[in-house]
Amino acid sequence: MLPSQEASKIYHDNYMRNSRAIGVLWAIFTICLAIINVVVFIQPYWIGDSVNTPHAGYFGLFHYCVGTGNSNRELTCQGTFAEFSSIPSGAFKAASFFVLLSMVLILSCIACFALFFFCNTATVYKTCAWMQLLCAVCLVLGCLIFPDGWDAEVVRDMCGEDTGKYTLGNCSVRWAYMLAFVGIMDALILSFLAFVLGNRQNDLLQEELTSDNKDFAVSRIEIRDAKDPRFAVQRFH
Repeated sequence: MLPSQEASKIYHDNYMRNSRAIGVLWAIFTICLAIINVVVFIQPYWIGDSVNTPHAGYFGLFHYCVGTGNSNRELTCQGTFAEFSSIPSGAFKAASFFVLLSMVLILSCIACFALFFFCNTATVYKTCAWMQLLCAVCLVLGCLIFPDGWDAEVVRDMCGEDTGKYTLGNCSVRWAYMLAFVGIMDALILSFLAFVLGNRQNDLLQEELTSDNKDFAVSRIEIRDAKDPRFAVQRFH
């Protein structure tokens, strides 16, 4: 084997080893993103009461619980995604739709992992990258639209009269809302990484084709020289 071919093989082996390790990490964090997305969608802890709110309670995208006063911690819960009309605000409905769409996209991305066994690796990476990018966009839209519904009557009853669109009054942001922003950053980073892995797979395929063509040309020359030594003599004159 020629020195250049040996160096190319070593580089190829090292790259494939590192690429597989990065790909495994990418897949693990994609699954983590899916878990985050599901939790963000179903948990009703986007905003909640504080020590200054007239009533106790908390709100999610479509499910909410509100009490009758600070002294009475018994909460009355309402709202399900199956009964869309029970969601107290049009903005909450729109936010629920976009977060649900992001959850469907990331779960579809995980389902696409099976395509690694049947399709071109670069194509699968890029398909998943677009899904993760769209997932991030849907999460951003959900997080931006959700505060537009804070002027709903049931929210104002819990958070006080100062509450309005994009003004939370006496209430506070809860962990599920903050987790949604973590999901956005995770989706953007994973999308970028998937695009990089997909492009590197294309470059590697191109290098392999070029290397195969060179090996084929060298093999033809060696075979020709073996059949007729005169060609070998001519090449050194």
